[in-house]
Amino acid sequence: MKTLEELRAIREKMQGRVGMRAEDANQTRVVVGMATCGIASGARPVLNTLSEAVQTRKLEHVVVTQTGCIGLCQYEPIVEVIEPGKEKVTYVKMNPEKALEVVDQHLIRGHVISEYTINSVASDK
Repeated sequence: MKTLEELRAIREKMQGRVGMRAEDANQTRVVVGMATCGIASGARPVLNTLSEAVQTRKLEHVVVTQTGCIGLCQYEPIVEVIEPGKEKVTYVKMNPEKALEVVDQHLIRGHVISEYTINSVASDK
């Protein structure tokens, strides 16, 4: 960047990207914890299963992403479902079979599988 015009061009480009984020406000985000503890606990097959299921079922309103440490290592693999206007749902001790259930029950039918959530598992202790 050598001139003020280049700086303005970069600013305009980035403002356009920020505007695109607003369009994503109606999307459901499915976030898989992929820090070392999550990967060691089996998060990669969970992430792959979720991604494939969302693509296969053509759930265009759902985005599957990954994040680093969620901070609850004893509950890994962790999957968070963040729907617009709703409270975040945290699924714990996930595996590929449970991930498919989350797609079918939660993402398609809108029913939280409460026995897989952090609230259910934490209350068992």
